Amino acid sequence: MGNDFIDPEIASLLGIQEDKKETPPKFDNLFEGDRGSAPDPMTDVPLKKDFKKISRILGNPHPAFGDKDFYNKALSGEGKEAARFHDLFGKFLKAQTPEDKSMFRGRVIPAFWDMLSFIAAKINTKLPIYKMLMLRFGMVSPAFLSNEQRMILAKVNIPNNTGETVYYQDEWLLRIALGQERPSATDEVQQKNLDSSQKKIDKMEKRRGQRDAEISVLRNKVVQLDETESFLLDKVKSLLQHDIRDDLGGLKTCFNGEQRKLITEINDIFRRLSLIDRDMARSYSSIESIDKELEELERRTEGMDIDSSVDTATIVSEFNALRQMTKLCVGRKGNHFPVLLKNYFYANDRQLGIRENVINIMADVETLDPGLFIRRYREQDNRIVPNVLLLPNYGEVGICWQPFEKYNRSTSRGRIAIPIFPKTLLPTVVSALGDLRWQVAKERAQHRWMEEGLTGRYYMWFSETKQRGDVKDAFIRDYILWITKESDGIQKLEREVRGIFWRSLPFPNEVKLKLKNRGFVYNELCKKDQNIAMSDGY
Repeated sequence: MGNDFIDPEIASLLGIQEDKKETPPKFDNLFEGDRGSAPDPMTDVPLKKDFKKISRILGNPHPAFGDKDFYNKALSGEGKEAARFHDLFGKFLKAQTPEDKSMFRGRVIPAFWDMLSFIAAKINTKLPIYKMLMLRFGMVSPAFLSNEQRMILAKVNIPNNTGETVYYQDEWLLRIALGQERPSATDEVQQKNLDSSQKKIDKMEKRRGQRDAEISVLRNKVVQLDETESFLLDKVKSLLQHDIRDDLGGLKTCFNGEQRKLITEINDIFRRLSLIDRDMARSYSSIESIDKELEELERRTEGMDIDSSVDTATIVSEFNALRQMTKLCVGRKGNHFPVLLKNYFYANDRQLGIRENVINIMADVETLDPGLFIRRYREQDNRIVPNVLLLPNYGEVGICWQPFEKYNRSTSRGRIAIPIFPKTLLPTVVSALGDLRWQVAKERAQHRWMEEGLTGRYYMWFSETKQRGDVKDAFIRDYILWITKESDGIQKLEREVRGIFWRSLPFPNEVKLKLKNRGFVYNELCKKDQNIAMSDGY
């Protein structure tokens, strides 16, 4: 791109100077077609048993990437925020010396964020596709990308057809705006003196979280009931089959030895059914009690702002939380420039943190770490995949923002953030999952996290060996090696760390059997597993 692209003042676009006519950007080799529209929000996603690998990563090119007036339409109607960004961005592109380039670069960054914040506040008004793509990819114009980069991004699927809780920035903000998700927790503003109405609203949110958790337990009990009843039916059918004594006029024979054993098994099944029924009755009673309390709370809070939609301040606050997530993903020494430019990322569709790639990687990681998304509540294992937020930045690290929601620690989804434009996608995604692993284990151990469980074992090794740095960062680095190297028999971890992960984050049996023949250390670990299985446990 030459500097001629940014010279004209965008008069009609910004409504500042009407005596000049803006010149739209020049495009070559772009796709042709009609402009698109913003996608509808995705409905609530139920719990699933596993991921389904996606074979077709890209779709058909979207016509918006061929619109020669993309830049004007993306900034149209955004007032002084767009005017300021346009002015500074133009000076940044025209800067001749490294000093001027660096100065204007530092000014463009907050100007772009301010403009995006202004756009995000209107997310529930069905934004045009151009503004939606700017929120999703940080792209002000496809003209600033190479032809190959443009081709790849144009083919990225716009709607979420995967059925998974993986969202781009615009999709997530829309869910927040529609009240489909609770705002992300943040420590920036601590509310010390809540008024009575806010306390009532918080209490309602807590009870709703308890209700969700109880329904999850009840759902699992119903599955157990169906399986047990089906098992009982098979046993009863076998019990009721009798041989016939033809020599005695067709009389039925008595129960044989196997059928007498079935009577004992059936009695055991009846006892299990009784326990399941008792637990279900308890859950139904608990849900009814919570519903009555919620009804009373709703009556007391009638007229308060607790409906299904949220105000603009909440949306802007959530956008600022996403901005903080971006800073963590990029890191202090990373590239914090928020505008998508061709010099800052590779034209490799397999290394982009788009929805399909991230789902496939999470599926692969879960096969190596089956307990990754498992959370136990009321003696039930629930697979709870976190909400995955795909953020438009050049970060190299994925993060876990919160392992679960404040008022539902048992069955709520956590939130992890993954950059869309990293250099290498696999370690970026695995780092976010490792962060999730650490935080869930730490919350489970609570104030004894340095002594118990996964975090306790790792922290004691970290302290005893006098390692430097942050213990969580070290754990995440080792978790990446565990998933990407050790799972293939490539020994990269310290012996003690390998032992901790082998016991606390075990590979599936088929992976262990494969590793058994890959080296002495894995063979010894497998022998220890056999010894433990023959004993009373750890």
